[in-house]
Amino acid sequence: MKRKIYTITLFAFWCMSALAQGNGVAAIEKANAEIKSYIEPITTLFYAICAVVGFIGAVKVYGKWSSGSSDTTRTAASWFGSCVFAIVAVTAIRAFFLG
Repeated sequence: MKRKIYTITLFAFWCMSALAQGNGVAAIEKANAEIKSYIEPITTLFYAICAVVGFIGAVKVYGKWSSGSSDTTRTAASWFGSCVFAIVAVTAIRAFFLG
């Protein structure tokens, strides 16, 4: 008797999971299409933010350089590295979603 109940329960769960996959696939495809539609504007926005941050960094480095600060090279390297990382990260995320 326990074996029959176990078999019926297992079959019921199998049928429910088979029926749920149809609706789940459609929802995932819809979400995928929505995400893909947002990637281009977001990528453009992040590139603009990277440009602004790069400009601010250039102004700060110039200020340190003109004042004769000793850590100008370190400051320039950190700003340049952060801008390069941001651009590479945005490009990688774009390639991941649009891939």
